[in-house]
Amino acid sequence: MRKRSSTVAVALAACLLMTAGVSLADTGGIASGDDHGDARQFTFAVIGDIPYGDGQIAAFPGRIDQLNADRQVQLVDHLGDIKSGSSVCSDDYFAAIRKQFDRITDPLVYTPGDNEWTDCHRPNNGGYNPLERLDKVRSTFFPSPGRTLGKHPVKVTSQLDQGYPENVSYDRAGVSFAAVHIVGSNNSLLPWTGNTTATPEQTSEVLGRTAADVGLIRGTFAHARSTRARAVVLLTQADMFDPTVTDPQFSDYFGFQPIVRAIAEESARFTGPVYLFNGDSHVYNEDHPLDIGSHWLASYGVKSPATNLTRITVEGSTAVDEWLKVTVDKHDRAVMTIQRIPFS
Repeated sequence: MRKRSSTVAVALAACLLMTAGVSLADTGGIASGDDHGDARQFTFAVIGDIPYGDGQIAAFPGRIDQLNADRQVQLVDHLGDIKSGSSVCSDDYFAAIRKQFDRITDPLVYTPGDNEWTDCHRPNNGGYNPLERLDKVRSTFFPSPGRTLGKHPVKVTSQLDQGYPENVSYDRAGVSFAAVHIVGSNNSLLPWTGNTTATPEQTSEVLGRTAADVGLIRGTFAHARSTRARAVVLLTQADMFDPTVTDPQFSDYFGFQPIVRAIAEESARFTGPVYLFNGDSHVYNEDHPLDIGSHWLASYGVKSPATNLTRITVEGSTAVDEWLKVTVDKHDRAVMTIQRIPFS
């Protein structure tokens, strides 16, 4: 059985690479959105994997109040996982989180996590069809594609024409941003309850979304080069480089392979710094996962290191007690500074 699963994983990985490759010829459609590029500084907040559990749910309105109270913050990014992996994926819960999102004063860019759709097949999540939950996530949180959430939404460039309204890009202060729908659970290829391998409908969803993701990543870098952007920022839920994993198993990570290769290739071609913000593993971390000597290079089949890529993991889960305050300074050679701000 293990050998069969490995064979299936290899076949799926090959299919992912072929399907993602189809989209590489068309990396257009990346626009600047509502660019505030004339501003000397741009400050944004990053949160993720929140709220988890009753305590964090109760505290969530106060967390939002704190973000709203910081007058320097101009936009908020939520990196997905709006619930724990062992709670019910109900319509009522989604509506409650959307109500809190609507209280955020600044524009809110949200990219979905696996806990709100991918893992909803679990009995303790309600035993849903994950694809039905994905449709509900989209209708609840992306009713106006091309515009952010929050009290004062702004325009962004959306992949609605490809069926992925959650995939968006925008420019701020000379930096190109992209929120890319990449989730944990091997990018949603872990078998659903009662199955030993991914179902055909599950595989089809991953193939389509991965192709769109790769297209968005490559298009964002192409746009950054054409506009001479000073940096590129990618925002995802999945931690594709878990620092606690020293011997990555192909069967656990092959769903990310074409995405990581695209990030590595485009980063290596880009002359400025690249920042990848992700959630998923819950503990704050800053590292360089595709630098020279990294074991992730061989794991993902990356031929050339991306020494300019910095990855930042935001703190999350039931013990989260901070958020990230990130400032882009158009006249600072460092481009970006990151502060860890305690939740009060």
